[in-house]
Amino acid sequence: MTEFLLGAAEQPWIYAAVVLACLIDGFFPPVPSEALVVGMAALAATHGGHGLWLLFLAGVLGAFLGDNVAYSLGRRMGTTRFRWMRRPLMQRSFARSSRGLESRAVSMILVARFLPGARVAVNLTAGATGFSRKRFVAISALSATLWAGYCVGIGALAGAWLAENPLVGLVVAVVAAGTIGGIVDIIARKLSSRSLRTSEKIRFEGGERTIGAAREGVGATTL
Repeated sequence: MTEFLLGAAEQPWIYAAVVLACLIDGFFPPVPSEALVVGMAALAATHGGHGLWLLFLAGVLGAFLGDNVAYSLGRRMGTTRFRWMRRPLMQRSFARSSRGLESRAVSMILVARFLPGARVAVNLTAGATGFSRKRFVAISALSATLWAGYCVGIGALAGAWLAENPLVGLVVAVVAAGTIGGIVDIIARKLSSRSLRTSEKIRFEGGERTIGAAREGVGATTL
């Protein structure tokens, strides 16, 4: 098994497979592109790091194309065409994404790239709401580069650490990447909830001030 995986990691076609997996994962989260890139990096590291740069470039290209395909789908279809889009959970995700894109678009798109479900919701919403394509292309290029660097880096570190046991290194790398992704997800959710509460508080206080000013105006007119 180990020899088969190491042999596959040295084949040129594996980089095309990485590009394809990352592309599909941009709009279909069940495809595990993170696990593939991290695992391949761990295996490459056990062979002295041969092919890591090609793997990195394949990850960047695939992630960038996938995110922009999702953006284009959002622009064409919106966020309500299919039944799965109209589910309460997805609609809440689209609503959060829309608010985030209005207030902090760059950080929203960058963080979402590291969260499989979130990146689909954010990218579809960006397209559906008419977010600037030029700006999205620039941000998604940066996010794809950071994401690929993160995946290759985690995999390479684990592979180098456990060079004598390639399969163990692969498993450790994938688990570590999943754990870090989960932590990022929790932090992002907490920050999003805090930002939402702050925005609602500001709107509520603004409404109170408007009502108070209107009452004062009515009182002055009466006098």
